[in-house]
Amino acid sequence: MNAAVQTPELIPRRALWVGAAALAATVVAAGAFHRWGKGAPAADAAVLAQRRLQFTDLPDGGIAIVDAATGSAIETVHGEQGFLRGTLRALVRERRQRSLTEQGALLLAARADGRLVLSDPATGAHIDLQSFGPANAAVFARWLPSQGARP
Repeated sequence: MNAAVQTPELIPRRALWVGAAALAATVVAAGAFHRWGKGAPAADAAVLAQRRLQFTDLPDGGIAIVDAATGSAIETVHGEQGFLRGTLRALVRERRQRSLTEQGALLLAARADGRLVLSDPATGAHIDLQSFGPANAAVFARWLPSQGARP
């Protein structure tokens, strides 16, 4: 009597095929969403107040903030100014990567949805200042005209 001994399958073949099909469907769905499913970008909320600002490093280590439309000095800041310097550094880095001049006005805008955004018209880069908290946003908000005024 020569009976073959069958060992049970650890994982049934059907379960392997179902798992492989589910994995393939997930990869295809993720790829399709990445390619086509993003939809149109959300429109920005209306601008309540805005100001074009020029930031210039001074020989004494300070930063001069100038209204770019009028050329009038708004303020000169001294000291560490970590958030201000870090934010400006990020926008300047974007300009350098595109071989643009580091000088140029930036646009500070308060939007109807509560966001405060600093953007660089030369590169299209923008920083949502509210995402860094109210204290950091206030560093820039003080340079806006009153929100009832139209720039």
